Amino acid sequence: MKKVNPNIDKNNKVISLNGLKKSFDDFDVLRGVDLNLYQGENLVVLGRSGTGKSVLIKIISGLLKADEGVVNVLGSNMNRIAGRELDRLRLKIGFSFQNSALYDSMTIRENLEFPLVRNRKELGRKEIDNLVEVVLEAVGLSQTINQMPSELSGGQRKRIGIARTLILRPEIMLYDEPTAGLDPITSIEINNLINEVQTRFNTSSIIITHDLTCARDTGDRVVMLLDGQFQREGTFEEVFNTDDERVKSFYNYNFIK
Repeated sequence: MKKVNPNIDKNNKVISLNGLKKSFDDFDVLRGVDLNLYQGENLVVLGRSGTGKSVLIKIISGLLKADEGVVNVLGSNMNRIAGRELDRLRLKIGFSFQNSALYDSMTIRENLEFPLVRNRKELGRKEIDNLVEVVLEAVGLSQTINQMPSELSGGQRKRIGIARTLILRPEIMLYDEPTAGLDPITSIEINNLINEVQTRFNTSSIIITHDLTCARDTGDRVVMLLDGQFQREGTFEEVFNTDDERVKSFYNYNFIK
């Protein structure tokens, strides 16, 4: 069980969702979601596949629009900003995709340089090299700098994907199923990395997962999405201390001791 980070600032909401609703055709995915993410916190969002977890973080990052409700990210109302203002805000949000989203035709160095060259045009060669080295060291893969993504394992690609997200020094990290498709040992390494990122880079994170080991080991707080709403909230133990059969069956089926 993870120890709660003492540096969480409950007076500083970096993300605030109120009355969030999203439907696709006749299917109501999110049915009135309220949620706060505090500065320095790792917040885990649990739920079965298809319950709207990924939809939630796509709305937070501006990739989808909510049908109803207020989405406030780092003081900006996501319903009201667009264009360059939205682009500037997105630079403060790191999105770690489930499939790592690396460019197969680029070396690891080139993959990491890409967001810097695109978004930090004022940086010189020496500064770019330094930033690449720092994030590679942070994820423990300095030796891969000249390799291609195809030469790396799934866990290594996941780490490089996180490194590429970190290179712009985001204030918020959004992890979409960070341990999906990984073996148990590699999953533990990714969980540890998520906690290291929180401490070293002072990030606030939302971790979308159905992996209960990931939830237990990374979450300062856990919320559970059921029937389009958050039905349970608290520590990992508090969330699963219930007679609700929907929650108990999820625990019994998924949890790896």
